[in-house]
Amino acid sequence: MKSIILTALWILVGYLFGSISWGLLIGKVFYHKDIREYGSGNLGGTNAARVLGLPVGITVIVLDALKALIAMAISHAFYPGIEQYVGLAVCIGHCFPVFAGFRGGKAVASSYGYLLGLAIFVTKEYVFTFLLPVLVFFVVLLAFRMVSLGSMCGVTSAALFLLIKGYTGTGLLVLALAAFVIYRHSANIKRILNHQESKIFSKKK
Repeated sequence: MKSIILTALWILVGYLFGSISWGLLIGKVFYHKDIREYGSGNLGGTNAARVLGLPVGITVIVLDALKALIAMAISHAFYPGIEQYVGLAVCIGHCFPVFAGFRGGKAVASSYGYLLGLAIFVTKEYVFTFLLPVLVFFVVLLAFRMVSLGSMCGVTSAALFLLIKGYTGTGLLVLALAAFVIYRHSANIKRILNHQESKIFSKKK
């Protein structure tokens, strides 16, 4: 019973970490803007870059990724073995943040922070758990110029790499995360199919 309670508490800690919405905080504190009211309405780094500028977008991406990594590091220090569940809770919290009316992002940056945390604390496989998925993201991004497509492909590839390498439990968790990330990109998928998705490096008319 004690272990169940501790596990639940650490998962709650992960969710609360994920609920810290850096895009919202930076937008409101420094720019007096709620970025959910502009652009795509998303709290992630891509929309932050669109609304507040590229430097802010990159900052938000890094901070969102660090949420998962830091939460996993803390849980590893105090309650080893729970890291992958804490990190997953961070991703859920990022999408449905209690501190922001449950209107969050799409868990892309936090997912890559999660993958890095898995590589450090769980699998010790940096190439297959983190580096190759990041490579897949950039290859797809450069090929199709769509951040959404690159994001979905990168996280999904991580699940496939882990399953191929024999990390069944962790691979299934990442596969569930990939399915969640894809679900959060439902509107993007419709735009991709209709050839209406925004592309980077596109010249404005």
